[in-house]
Parts: sequence; structure tokens; C-alpha cells
Amino acid sequence: MAASPSTARALNDRLALRLLQQEGPLTAGQLKQLTGLSRPSVADLVERLTAAGLIAVVGEAGEQRRGPNAKLYGIVADRAHLAALDVRTEGVTVVVSDLVGTVLAEAAVPITGDAGTGPAVEQAVALVERTAKEAGADRLHTVGIGAPGLIDPASGELRDSISLPEWHRRLVAALQERLPEARVSVENETNLAALAEQRDGAARDRDTFVLLWLGHGTGAAVILDGTLRRGASGGTGEIGFLPVPGTRGMPSATDCEGGFHSLVGAPAVAELAARHGVAPPAGSASEAAGAVRAAVAAAVQGSAHARFLDTLADRVTVGVASVVALLDPGCVVLGGEVGRAGGETLAARVRSRLAVVSPLPAEVRPSTLGGTAVLRGALLTARDRAQEELFGTP
Repeated sequence: MAASPSTARALNDRLALRLLQQEGPLTAGQLKQLTGLSRPSVADLVERLTAAGLIAVVGEAGEQRRGPNAKLYGIVADRAHLAALDVRTEGVTVVVSDLVGTVLAEAAVPITGDAGTGPAVEQAVALVERTAKEAGADRLHTVGIGAPGLIDPASGELRDSISLPEWHRRLVAALQERLPEARVSVENETNLAALAEQRDGAARDRDTFVLLWLGHGTGAAVILDGTLRRGASGGTGEIGFLPVPGTRGMPSATDCEGGFHSLVGAPAVAELAARHGVAPPAGSASEAAGAVRAAVAAAVQGSAHARFLDTLADRVTVGVASVVALLDPGCVVLGGEVGRAGGETLAARVRSRLAVVSPLPAEVRPSTLGGTAVLRGALLTARDRAQEELFGTP
């Protein structure tokens, strides 16, 4: 059945906006070429989108060119302002951007464990308000939050967890109350890091892969056929609870001690490093990541640093092999502070061990986004949600 004229116009407008989002400013001629539409159709959609305040002339193509055909059209970036938060157990980082994702302001605040729930929430909310003001944003259209913990698929809220601060769960409601016009949502940090790696990082060429998060917490994010999979209860990727050999016991429903986390979590990695005589540099924010980084820098075959990395790779391979056997993703990205610190050196060791123990081929890659992956993922999802709403019905 042929689309009605109004539906066809809406589809064309949406296509043009997506192209402007992906390619940047374009001329009417470039839009005609990329969309396959006729010149009159492109002229009509440019007029509609300009009247709707979604696009505007942002320049001209070529120094010598003049006239209507040289006009460059781009998305009106200040049509909406967005905020992204990376919520840690010890603090919050915030960025505020325009509609196309250009960062306008960024700030962070430490929040100590003895701050108390109310004061901690107030510190985080005040930081968002100050950063928005610094960015020149009168109001925030969308706020995306990345936090550790499980997200309830029914409510979209963080589930109760005895291992996480109470202020994490209170933050979403507090932001929604103080920013009533904003759309506020929260997502698991590892899931956001995976979305960022898929869009801008190590998995740009993959529509199926797993991000293994190695750090203070241990988790995994699963992207299958281009879609993030959360599971029936939101618990897909809780690999820290995976029972594995080499630990002192079994995990429980409320504690992952004894599971895979006991092999590769930050405390276990720091203990392993100390056992091999590998010390982190003074002032390291993470003892485990610092020790791994030091080992990578000093690893010589047969040295204590190399033996430490070999043992760590043995442990990481246990989890990677389990993921590969169950999902056959073809690619596993090592993220989190320990995965980033290990870089290609650790990834290569895991890759060679995986080839021995698994019949299924899989690449093992290090994260390429560093410590910004969660914040980048939160900003990308906020931008997508805002554009979905604003671009839905021009």
C-alpha cells in the first residue's frame, strides 16, 4: 500500500534530518543526491524543516560559490540541551551538550561515603544545575544517567542493591522533581559503555559483540544484531555471579564473592599484583588498574610483571570463554579500568588463550574510549531520545 502524502513527507523529513545528523551540514543538492528525492521534494522538505525550527542555513559550500545552491543546511543545535551523568560510588561527572552532541560544559564532584543520602543527592543535582547554567542552557530537554546496578525493565529504575549507595536510587526522582520539563532516564553503566563502543569505539564494525567490564565491579553488556539485550529481569551480563573454578566458594543471590568477580574484580587483581611484587605507581586512583598499567609498561618475558599479566589473562579467559560458548558473539571488548589499563597487551594474552580453549572464533579487543565510555554512552542515548522526539513529527 502506498504511503499517504503526509506520511511520505514525514518519512522524507526524518530521512533528511538523520542525514544531517550523521553527515553534518549539507546543501540541497547533496540532500537530493543522498535521499534520491526530486529537487522540488527536497526544496519542500527544506522549507518545512526550516519553518519548524529544526534546520537553518549554517554557511556556504566552497569559498567561490554563491547563491541558493551553495547554502549549507544544518540541524539547529541549540534547539535542545542535554545532560549526561556518570554516577560512581565516589562521585558524579556531568556533561551538558547541544542537540548534535557538542559538549558545552563539563564538571565533577566527589561524594564521600559518609555524606548521607540527602546531602549526596543535593550535591549531584546542584552540580547538574550549575553545569547547565555554565553551558548557557535555560532548560534541559533530556538527561541520561549511567550508574552501576540493575535496571528494572518494567519501571526503568535502579533496583535495590545492598552494595550501592542509597543516593544512587534517589537521584533520578530528585532530578525529575527539580527539572520537571526534562526527560530523565537511567541505564546500567556497562550497557552505556557498550553502546558507546559500538557507535564510536572498539566495536564500530560489529553489530554483535560483548563488552566485558573489568574494574571495581564486574559485568558484561550484550549487543546482539545491533540491539542491547537486557534480559527478563534486566540482569543480562551479571557475569560477576558466574560460578567458576579457582575461588574459595560459591556466590549467593546477594553477594558475587566466590563467582567470576572473585577472580577479576579490582580487589582480586590488586591482591594478585601484590603476590607477584607488582606495585601501582604512587597516587594511582585505582590500585588494581595502576598495577596492571605498571606491569604492561615493564613486562619482559619471564619477569614478575609478565607472570602477573599471564595469570590475570588466565583468569579473564575463564569469563570470556564462558561468554563465547554461550553467545558466540564473535567479538569481546575488554573495558572497565582494569581492561583499559591492560590495553592490547592484556587483550592479546586473552586472545591467544581463548583460541586454545574455545572451538568458536572470537576477537578480543581493548576498549578505545578510555574512561569516557559511560559518559559518552549516556550522552549518545540522551541525544538519540531527544532527536527521536523532536524529529518525530516535524
